[in-house]
Amino acid sequence: MRHTLAEVETTLFAPQEAHQACEMRALYLKHGDQRRRTSARAGLWLAVTVYLMFFVTDLLLIPDVAIFTIIARVIVALGVLMVLEVQVWRGVGTNVLDLTCAAALVVGYSGWLVPTMTTAYVENLSYYMVFGAIFMMGANLFFSFRFALSIIASGLILAIFLVSLAVFSPGPSYYLSFVTFYVSCFTFTSYVNWKLNKERFNVFLNAHEADLQHQEATERGKALHRLANTDPLTGLENRRAVDQRLRDCWEEWQTQGLEFATFLIDVDFFKRYNDFYGHQEGDRCLIAVATALEDAVAAIGATIGRYGGEEFIVISRQKGDEEAAHLAEKLCRTVENLKIAHGQRRDGVPVVTVSVGAAVTRPGAGSKLEKIINEADRALYSAKASGRNCAKLFDPNDPQSGDETEHIAALLKIAVPQKLVSLVYQPIQDVSSGSVHAVEALMRLRMLDGTSVPPSLFIPVAERTGAVMELGYWALRTVCRELLTADHVELVSVNVSPIQLRAPGFASSVAAVLFETGVTGSKLAFEITEGLEMEMHSDLIRCISDLKALGIKIWLDDFGTGFAGLSWLRLIDFDTVKIDRSFLHDSDTARGRSMLRDIVRLIRNRGHRILVEGVETAEQLELMREFRIDDVQGFHVGRPAPASEFTRQPTDVATRSDGDLAYSAKAS
Repeated sequence: MRHTLAEVETTLFAPQEAHQACEMRALYLKHGDQRRRTSARAGLWLAVTVYLMFFVTDLLLIPDVAIFTIIARVIVALGVLMVLEVQVWRGVGTNVLDLTCAAALVVGYSGWLVPTMTTAYVENLSYYMVFGAIFMMGANLFFSFRFALSIIASGLILAIFLVSLAVFSPGPSYYLSFVTFYVSCFTFTSYVNWKLNKERFNVFLNAHEADLQHQEATERGKALHRLANTDPLTGLENRRAVDQRLRDCWEEWQTQGLEFATFLIDVDFFKRYNDFYGHQEGDRCLIAVATALEDAVAAIGATIGRYGGEEFIVISRQKGDEEAAHLAEKLCRTVENLKIAHGQRRDGVPVVTVSVGAAVTRPGAGSKLEKIINEADRALYSAKASGRNCAKLFDPNDPQSGDETEHIAALLKIAVPQKLVSLVYQPIQDVSSGSVHAVEALMRLRMLDGTSVPPSLFIPVAERTGAVMELGYWALRTVCRELLTADHVELVSVNVSPIQLRAPGFASSVAAVLFETGVTGSKLAFEITEGLEMEMHSDLIRCISDLKALGIKIWLDDFGTGFAGLSWLRLIDFDTVKIDRSFLHDSDTARGRSMLRDIVRLIRNRGHRILVEGVETAEQLELMREFRIDDVQGFHVGRPAPASEFTRQPTDVATRSDGDLAYSAKAS
């Protein structure tokens, strides 16, 4: 015998569906239990009150037996209320309370009807008996009984009435009229009661489903929030979460004077460890170090996060240099005591260690959060210069903790006239077509002796001194003249500093450069990096709006590394969102890939074009095709190259195989 799929499904799932229906019914009764208890108690008190008030009609319509009906009313009222209150006091089940209320209706009706039947006012009674239908309606409509109990109670009232009518029976027409009336009341009120019970259950189901959807959405939101703020490898807070913690601590320091210290922790010679033992062992090493550091600061309630590849950060409410120095030294010794073998070191230390740089908030520290991070970074540099496996506390009076910022600041003043700055361009490839349709302009700076200065050093100095304005206009003119006036490329993206966006008349100055070079704004894209400096002010939004009016595309750069990315996506209609390379590089793990997928889905739902940075292998490019990414950028697509490479044949840049590795940090 053959069975259809529908028959098999019915056989398999019918018992399950029936079981689920029973569970839902039980949940419905449990959910409405307290409401039914309250309703039953309040309803019976109100019903008894109305029941007693009908003594007035007894006196008017059946005065000869009124004393007996009133006594019957009082006895029934006191009796049922006493039983009810005792049951409530003893905490009996809701079904028992409903049964008591139903019995009260039946007893109340019969208790009134029996003495009433002895009256000599037959004509009055023939009309008065119609009020018995109130008890039937009470069973079906007034109380929230379950349908079966309502039918039983109202059916008993109907039966009592029919018996009394047979005894009373003033005539066939009266009998026919009242039987029809009572049966109709019983039928219609029972039907309405059935509809009400069904509707209550449907309302419960809808509310329950809405609650489940809300809970699911809430849990998914919490999970996504945790995922977005958690490092997928170590489980610590990631750069985004740490940036927010830093900002909160900094604001409390500025407004309430609550001191805190920042510790930057770098695993010594980790590249050698990773290269020798392999990436998997390197990941295990980072996890072990992260766990040990987390345990070390747990007792003092400090925040710890992963700040970079092998760099961690601790934020703690330390007071003064002595406490900070003690914690920094503790962090060093904690990792050293793990005794993780590191045979590739050449400094005589056979285990994995860390260098720690610490900085403490000080009076007159200024209004920029970056200052304490810079101080901790300088202290970390000092610890590395001192042989590593040690901790250093930033000392503003120690000349050894100084840096080259003053020298760089002086260099930037002459950088443009002395032609010490230049631009290189990194290709941006359309994933679907494989063509290079855009490039990103990257700024380079060299000293007078030809030594290169990394953008990570000179850009912060340029922003602090204001030199970024001159550099920015120079870069814009250079981009237009080198590539755009002759249409060598379709689009060039230029990184724009927050200082530039907040400068009065920036959009007008950009328009002047475009007019001067004869380039249309649609050939340019300005990349804005989300970060601590990018506070959302009305003048900044207005500037972005003016730039878009010029036809310039606005891109959000390094999405996921700052703290305000979601707010920016909500407030500004970006043409493209660039996902930071760290998310792609973490996608070799299941958690990392899931996080990257969630970020892509979030951006795509907002309708922005998506660009992923840091594509360095064919496997990563294939992953981007799988994720349906719009554009990619990275060494596998093309390395930064001078303008001459693009004026000859732009697409050749994407397939260069030379071994020269250009420094790819951005002027953002």
